[in-house]
Amino acid sequence: MPRSPRTPPLRFSTQTLFLQLGVVLLVVLLSAAVHAWLTYDRVGREAENQALTLARAVAADPSVQANVLAISEGAGTPPPAVLRAGPLMAAAEAVRTRTGALFVVITDETGLRLAHPDPDRLGEKVSTDPSEALAGQEVTTRNTGTLGPSAGAKVPVYAPGTGTGTGGGTVVGEVSVGYSMESVGQSVARDIGPVGLTAAGALLAGVLASFLLRRRLQRLTLGLEPEEISTLVHDQVAVLQGVDDGVIGVSADGRISVFNAAAQRLLEQPDLSGTPWADAPVPEQLRTLTRPDAAEADAIELVAGGSVLVASARKALHRSEDLGWVVMLRDRTELQQLTRQLDAVGTMSAALRAQRHEFANQLHTIAGLMSIGQHQQARSYLAGLAATGPLKFPVDQAELLQDPYLQAFVGAKGVEADERGVTLRIGPETLVRGQVTEPQDVTTVLGNLIDNAVNAAVAGSSPDRWVELEVLDEPHDDGGTLHIVVADSGDGLAAGTNAEAVFAEGFTTAAGPVVPAPAAAGGRSGGKSGGQGLGLALARKLARRRGGDVRLLEPGTPGGPGAVFMASLPRTTAGTTAGTLAGTQDLAGKDNDA
Repeated sequence: MPRSPRTPPLRFSTQTLFLQLGVVLLVVLLSAAVHAWLTYDRVGREAENQALTLARAVAADPSVQANVLAISEGAGTPPPAVLRAGPLMAAAEAVRTRTGALFVVITDETGLRLAHPDPDRLGEKVSTDPSEALAGQEVTTRNTGTLGPSAGAKVPVYAPGTGTGTGGGTVVGEVSVGYSMESVGQSVARDIGPVGLTAAGALLAGVLASFLLRRRLQRLTLGLEPEEISTLVHDQVAVLQGVDDGVIGVSADGRISVFNAAAQRLLEQPDLSGTPWADAPVPEQLRTLTRPDAAEADAIELVAGGSVLVASARKALHRSEDLGWVVMLRDRTELQQLTRQLDAVGTMSAALRAQRHEFANQLHTIAGLMSIGQHQQARSYLAGLAATGPLKFPVDQAELLQDPYLQAFVGAKGVEADERGVTLRIGPETLVRGQVTEPQDVTTVLGNLIDNAVNAAVAGSSPDRWVELEVLDEPHDDGGTLHIVVADSGDGLAAGTNAEAVFAEGFTTAAGPVVPAPAAAGGRSGGKSGGQGLGLALARKLARRRGGDVRLLEPGTPGGPGAVFMASLPRTTAGTTAGTLAGTQDLAGKDNDA
């Protein structure tokens, strides 16, 4: 069975038009209704006041007072025929006819009708409560009686010569006057006409304004629907802000049109959108990429904002129109740091597996000795294990390290150093009582320093190749600070090398002289980064992010000993006490005599 064609949804501008029309109509109707109600209430109050004035006048008539008093003092109430022909009925009807009131009713002190527009109801109890008026109070009312809904008033009738209620007069009856609410409604209908015309004019003006607004909205949005505009915005945010690459857009007139958050972070600059590209505080290499005579070349490496960046530029064209340039920035430092952390985790994992295997072998040995009754040999074997420490790695004085992360990681590094002919040893001043709480950061910095020291020892001229490590934790309330000092037997840094230059991205050494090339091998480079000159820069950057630092204590001498580096890593240990460091030497000021 063929499916009926689906009705396309209304366009946003059409929906907006209908919404505006609905709002205008609702406001106009609500305003008209409120005005009608206020007018109705005002006219009703006017009818009540008019009824009160008329009731007072009738109740103050001396003849009415005298006739009501005479009936009240008599025995019983006269029959309806007598009342119909009496003076009270004549007076009440004359007033009602003259004023256009719905009714003028006179009662005695018990509430029995003495005058009423309907003669058949004479002598009966009034349909509404007369107690307040008979008690001497004047009241206005809106209720429905035998003659229909009305707005009226009730006023007491006093005996002649006894004064009013405030003067202590005697109440002998009451007068009720009412005006029909239908006449009130007719008055409101007459007054509401101008309001209706005004509302119609406002509605017409609102409709015209809605149509004009709809046309302007279509021009401003180029006819695009909100879903299409939202998609464009989402795409722009995803491309410019949702990626880790820095994006710089340079318009054809030479101004920066796009400077996303990643570019601000990598270049350590605020948003430069709108700034002339020629005057922007960016590295000159980036401007070189966008010169008019520049061709689209391969990516280049540069140092900016404390990071090693890879930059490339492409010409932006739309059909044949030149839109400017797009410069892309990628952070190579973060990639190197991540690689370094993964290497540290892998090294520690391998060391822990080896230690677990060795521990299992030791337990089997002890179990075997106990099973054959060699208790003395088992005790000697355990004593030997306690004397040599928990690590069975080629690391001298490894028992000074109590933390399992440091034990495993330094032990694994000792195995790697031993394979290259370098002895890794723990310095006598080492004292770590707390537990490492940030193993990745610690192993990243420590691994860089040890790898650099091993490389320097291998490249050094001394036949006795060694690397010495000293670690000390300093307690703090918010986490202990781990101090690390690494020395080696290498030839040190070249004469005249600036102490801060070794931490610059791209710095490396090769066989003594300084070679500022990322591809150089050996020397104080990035450790396992392959001599790319990023290791020390990464270590310092990570330490400073934590509030610490990595610095050069001694540049070393030709023939050894080599350079000495120190790292401070705050908030990386826990469980230390204030007395842990009593009597120890400040690592920041001591000279390592390795």
